[in-house]
Amino acid sequence: MTSTTSPLVPDLYGLRGKRALVVGGGQGMGESSCRMLALMGADVAILDFDLERARSLAAELAARHPAAHFVAVQADVLDDQSARSAISSAWEQLGQIDIMATIVGQAAYVPMLEMSTDQWDLDHRRNLRYLFVMAQALAARWVATNTPGNIVAVASVSGLQSAPKHVSYGAAKAGLMNLVKSMAVEWAGHGIRVNAVAPGSITTPRRPDSEERRAEMARSLIPMKRRGQCDDIGKAVLYLASDMSAYVTGTTLTVDGGWMAASMYQR
Repeated sequence: MTSTTSPLVPDLYGLRGKRALVVGGGQGMGESSCRMLALMGADVAILDFDLERARSLAAELAARHPAAHFVAVQADVLDDQSARSAISSAWEQLGQIDIMATIVGQAAYVPMLEMSTDQWDLDHRRNLRYLFVMAQALAARWVATNTPGNIVAVASVSGLQSAPKHVSYGAAKAGLMNLVKSMAVEWAGHGIRVNAVAPGSITTPRRPDSEERRAEMARSLIPMKRRGQCDDIGKAVLYLASDMSAYVTGTTLTVDGGWMAASMYQR
């Protein structure tokens, strides 16, 4: 009997030869995103505050994927001018940017009555404002050159529910998801897609000190009974950055092992 199974499409994700800027790409979820994009044939500009970390990853990826191009970009995205300059640098080094994935963010765990306005402003700069600044600068280039584009921003489930003791982070991530919707609607006519990924509890290099507590939380609150890994987020970024999600814009993909789906039941 003749098989009717079709062979896999070699470039199913449509990323071969595409050029991606990964903001916060030097470690953790950003590093995983770089690796996923490289695996599918994309050229990648790795933007990190630590230039040597970005250069090290770029060199490793270049050795693994010699057909693609990898560069390192240093920037402090909390500084508006530095963030805008990073767009220009990555564009010049790659010759174009087709995709931008942003994986920068940090939470301050402070009770609201003890939170200063300076802390509030800092958390909004490092979780929301930089996305506005960089997306605006990049989209202006895309519109001016009549070029389609794709932005994937990493949010958090803290923006989908209450965030006790890190209210500024939760508010910023909620704002990020609304910003994603607004950008998607405003720019859809220019062929620009904008989406977000909302991670749940993820094991990252920055969180080594409370694994026992977090593992217990996973067993009690997460239906899949495990914390997420950085690659779980990298794969979600890959999906939204690729042609596999060509008709998806203005949405947030929750990647949390079922945490949000079960939260009301578990309360």
